[in-house]
Amino acid sequence: MARLRDIAKACKSKNAGPFHITLDIMFDDPALFDKVRASGVITADLIASLYRVDVAQVLFTEYPPALAWKATLPRRIASGAVGDTDIYGAQQHAPLLDIEVPLPDSNE
Repeated sequence: MARLRDIAKACKSKNAGPFHITLDIMFDDPALFDKVRASGVITADLIASLYRVDVAQVLFTEYPPALAWKATLPRRIASGAVGDTDIYGAQQHAPLLDIEVPLPDSNE
């Protein structure tokens, strides 16, 4: 198994307005992207599970021309509201980093 943190070019998050977060998973190697895509690991269900939201609340887009996935989901606390610890939403990508992906050529 390979962790996403070790194989993706970037995993990032940002605000999509004050009430939503957008997550991006991007690759720079088409062959690796295709292997990850073929594994079927990265799904709306996985994102919903990681972020503890209903899958119906996840707007999930796979975009092969950019070797990327994008998911938009509701924030638990609105940006800038009392209790918000990440006003820009830039620290919300951490759960993505430990996603394990079975790769056919992996020695693990």
